[in-house]
Amino acid sequence: MREDWIECRLDQVSEINPKLENKSEIDGELEIQFLPMRLVEAENNITHNIETRKFKEVQKKSYTYFEEADILFAKVTPCMENGKIAIASNLKNNVGYGSSEFHVFRASKLIFKELLFYFLVQKDFRRNAQHAMTGAVGLRRVPKKYLENHSIPLPPLVEQKAIVKKIEELFSSLDSGIADLKKAQEQLKIYRQAVLKKAFEGLSEIALESLVISSQNGMSKRSGKEGSEIKVLRLADITNLKIDNNSPRTILLTEKEFLKYGLKKGDLLIIRVNGSIDLVGRMIEVGKKDELEKWAFCDHLIRLKLNNEKCVASFYFYFFQLPKIRKYIHQNMVPSAGQNTVSQGTVKSISVPLCGIDEQHQIVQEIESRLSVCDKVEKDIADSLEKAQALRQSILKKAFEGKLLSEEEIAACKAHSEYEPASVLLGRIKEKKATNQKKKK
Repeated sequence: MREDWIECRLDQVSEINPKLENKSEIDGELEIQFLPMRLVEAENNITHNIETRKFKEVQKKSYTYFEEADILFAKVTPCMENGKIAIASNLKNNVGYGSSEFHVFRASKLIFKELLFYFLVQKDFRRNAQHAMTGAVGLRRVPKKYLENHSIPLPPLVEQKAIVKKIEELFSSLDSGIADLKKAQEQLKIYRQAVLKKAFEGLSEIALESLVISSQNGMSKRSGKEGSEIKVLRLADITNLKIDNNSPRTILLTEKEFLKYGLKKGDLLIIRVNGSIDLVGRMIEVGKKDELEKWAFCDHLIRLKLNNEKCVASFYFYFFQLPKIRKYIHQNMVPSAGQNTVSQGTVKSISVPLCGIDEQHQIVQEIESRLSVCDKVEKDIADSLEKAQALRQSILKKAFEGKLLSEEEIAACKAHSEYEPASVLLGRIKEKKATNQKKKK
């Protein structure tokens, strides 16, 4: 830390959880901003000011009071770890109330509120705060005392302004690059659908039922008393329409039960029931590796066995990803008690393409050739997005180490007419505070 910086406690540069003065003088009918936790985005300093309430409705409850320019800091898990932190802005009548799970920071004259926000939003700060949390599992919170005593490196005010400006310039450039990467991601999704649509154009259709040798729902039992330990495929074991063997659960099954519910290469599984309409009716293809891992399947899934002499399983796996199939399933699923269900009958009634086995193999090969390129590009984009996020945190780390500004930029700050070391500013504010306290006495 440079000699003109100073190490402070957070409660020296801000008031934490300030109280509302003269509450009784505020008109109860006054409309104010109300901010639930869900309306604060993670890490990007954005709040959605779409809710208002009358002052009399909130001021006697346990909601958190804040004002324009205060910093809201989620204190509860997992919101704190996710970075739900933002500067309150554009508040109706400059006053707001929100979730009781916010701590509020009101920046003093020692620090720019934007710099304080950037300090709090650092992942390292949040990681350390996580270790200081207290309370029961699932409802752990960052104590106010921990925040009050946490140290912060403080630059001179003139330099603070330059640091904030530099951070925002760099972040703006990063955001532009991230926007381009996300646009490329969306274009890849469109290209994937174009590949699939083109692959199945011009083929005659037939009801899927005529190609199905057998179909059945999975087993409903959740425990067994005899037999061998067999993995049971649940929805939690399916990632990106593939079977994930990372954390399976097992059950005792007899040889007869495994014969009935065991999965074989070429089986097609349909997600039969789920709360998400986007997952219901999705198809998963069982591969050789899955068969060797010895899976049975639960009653949230339907298994289809197709006529191997007429069908290539991968051909129909890709066909089921077409938007028209998703639309048909959405129109025919049955919603009930927060769950959506598709029946065997609905699935088997879907019209599917039929062509020779050789042509099916050729189409699958063409699809996979093109989609493998998409997979590689998508991975590169995901890696770049991850690096961008890491770079964002690196910028913040350098900012509070005094390494973000160039020597020329630092020299310009020192040459400014209003420049003074942070220790001098802190001393003046302490003197003024002491004088005010004497006057009150």
